[in-house]
Amino acid sequence: MEERETVIEVTDLVKKFGDRTVLNGVNLKISKGETFVIMGGSGCGKSTLLRHIIGNLKPTSGKVCLLGTDITGLEGAQLDEIRKKIGMSFQSSALFDSMTVGENVSLPLREHTVLEKNIIDIMVTMKLELVGLRGFEDLMPSEISGGMKKRVGLARAIAMDPQIIFYDEPTAGLDPIMAAVIDRLIVDLSRKLSITSVVVTHDMKSVMGIADRIAMLHEGKVLEVGTPEEIRNSANQTVRQFINGSFDGPISFFQQKDDYLEQLTG
Repeated sequence: MEERETVIEVTDLVKKFGDRTVLNGVNLKISKGETFVIMGGSGCGKSTLLRHIIGNLKPTSGKVCLLGTDITGLEGAQLDEIRKKIGMSFQSSALFDSMTVGENVSLPLREHTVLEKNIIDIMVTMKLELVGLRGFEDLMPSEISGGMKKRVGLARAIAMDPQIIFYDEPTAGLDPIMAAVIDRLIVDLSRKLSITSVVVTHDMKSVMGIADRIAMLHEGKVLEVGTPEEIRNSANQTVRQFINGSFDGPISFFQQKDDYLEQLTG
């Protein structure tokens, strides 16, 4: 089987905030076209790792290569050029309340291209069609549901035809049916658009339904990487406790609570 191109490579990544080590030697390789899920409990370092991969944080040591470029030392315009090749779907949707649905989706196109308005309008319609929201262009975010806001955020994330999309807790706050809709969209868009999807979540139903491969993060380290089947059959007791949602095991509820509070106040 031919090895696929690596589009994200994280090497010996360490991040410290003062005396606290949040990431402690993370190594990951993510291949072109796969849906890669990073899972773990609250305070394990998932969001911090994501922020490093997209260049929002600089590591204490180690490096991140994105689409063949070491972004560790990049700033300003150089970093922005790389970011034009990626899309981001935020946990809160991050829509602008003063803009219509269509204006929210068109924002990256208006900011980063010189396309004429009629071309941008056509592209917005196409992106909304892909997420099942064609015809909603003139509505305000306050006039649509939470699940629809998630889909508008996703349409905006694919507006620039990115090579990689990052999803931060895409099903958080959604009912089971709408969560299943978002999961299906992630899989469908990955296949239709031939893009790489990186999903950060602790929703185990979502993880097992969408992932090609999974990385389990715990206490700032990658415990295991594998396919859903390999993760289900893991011999690692911490991995097994997490995927089974067990109270008893190496992961202490009280330690998770302390880690989470430390992350918020650190």
